[in-house]
Amino acid sequence: MHPLVPTNRSERVHDVDAAIRQTDSDAALARLSAVRKGYLNDRFISSLVPRAQLQPLRPPLINTGTYVRSEAIDRLVEQWLELSKTEGQLCQIVSLGAGSDTRFWRLMDGPWKDQIGAYFELDFPDVTLKKAMAIRNPRSGLSTTLGHSELDLGGQALHSSRYHLLPCDLRNPPADIFPGLFKEYLSPALPTLLLFECVLVYMSPEASSTLIQWFVDFFSPSTRTPSPGTLGCIVYEMFGLEDAFGQVMMNNLRARNVSLPGAKPYPSLESLPARFLRHGFTSAKALTLRNIRSNYIEPSELERISSLEMLDEVEELNLVLEHYAITWGMKASSTATVSPWIEWGLRPVKQA
Repeated sequence: MHPLVPTNRSERVHDVDAAIRQTDSDAALARLSAVRKGYLNDRFISSLVPRAQLQPLRPPLINTGTYVRSEAIDRLVEQWLELSKTEGQLCQIVSLGAGSDTRFWRLMDGPWKDQIGAYFELDFPDVTLKKAMAIRNPRSGLSTTLGHSELDLGGQALHSSRYHLLPCDLRNPPADIFPGLFKEYLSPALPTLLLFECVLVYMSPEASSTLIQWFVDFFSPSTRTPSPGTLGCIVYEMFGLEDAFGQVMMNNLRARNVSLPGAKPYPSLESLPARFLRHGFTSAKALTLRNIRSNYIEPSELERISSLEMLDEVEELNLVLEHYAITWGMKASSTATVSPWIEWGLRPVKQA
């Protein structure tokens, strides 16, 4: 029997949102697979995937792409924390569209735990409700790392001393929702890193621009905060979808009721930094995952990865990685605070 076709706008919107939320489940399953095959270390991901032990492994192409994405973003985040430490300041991280991400727990489980002043995760209320339930489940082990926490907003929000899980629709005007969500938890005085992992591509360009501008305004000099913290931003998503391979990717997503309105303004790698520069960022750079895999990961790591599984689809892997990019940008509050933040970014490694 065919599913019912939505008959009104609210039902259609809900259906589209369900398809977008499913992409987070796909990403979590991909990460779980990469962990089980030895590409990545993450002892927390299984707590956020239902029936984790029964989930099938993903193909080597997916595992490799997941590894490259994770490795690159991990390095950028850790560099940001290191620069914050150099400046003698705690760091705030705001993960928008966080989904099933485990980054907070991984950071708290490592050497950077004392460098995090506050960590925020924002996503659809349905997503935050499920994540809050998983966190509070004693068997997950997530609450042990978190410490004491309290639920809010009918169980859709969760707060601890350093971690805040907040429900919202990022497409709505941030000026209407963020002040009531962040309250006094988000400080304009601390260096703050925004994370968007496959988020903005699902939003209209106008909505994503308004979202970034809200943070730019929040971290701009004011009477209350004459010297705000440096603002950083990392975006991971697909781009350049107007070629033949990109159209195949688009058609596959359309078949799942997923559209990518945010991809159109970015037909090339060179166009990606404009997302930040148009908002007055001090610097911005973008790299494809293919370039990162070839030039920014140590040869010994590439050798280790290649020994885990036989990868036959090298040409297809390169095509896929060529259509995904990581873009990072930094906005200093004044010319006096540009250094050392201008040094933030991925650096190529010496190839054998």
